[in-house]
Amino acid sequence: KVKTKVVRGTCNPVWNEELTIYIKDLDVPIVLCVFDKDTFTVDDSMGRAEIDIKPLIECLRMGLEGLPDGTKVDRVQPSKENSLADESCIIWNKGGKMTQDMLLRLDDVECGQIEIQIEWIQLPGNKGL
Repeated sequence: KVKTKVVRGTCNPVWNEELTIYIKDLDVPIVLCVFDKDTFTVDDSMGRAEIDIKPLIECLRMGLEGLPDGTKVDRVQPSKENSLADESCIIWNKGGKMTQDMLLRLDDVECGQIEIQIEWIQLPGNKGL
């Protein structure tokens, strides 16, 4: 569980933060929850989305070293099984990084979206994928 900083005074916050989480089970989606910040009452939910990392993991397991920078490795389409609001591309980047940009629709609210980028980071001493 990680938290971003609080962005005050806007209905369209921009966090521009990097958060690192430890993944124990690749089959369990990451749940992203958005809340407002209240001083004297409980913070209100502004929506939630699930981040499915399986497509990114599948691309990492392909062993695609040597691809040109910026190569689109896969495209993931919105479906009932994910929170994607639009097509999401998995991209091979410099230094062997694989990233996925996502526009997620927030569930449990009337409307709302959040834009994120995910990247798998292999920590020293781990067995790997």
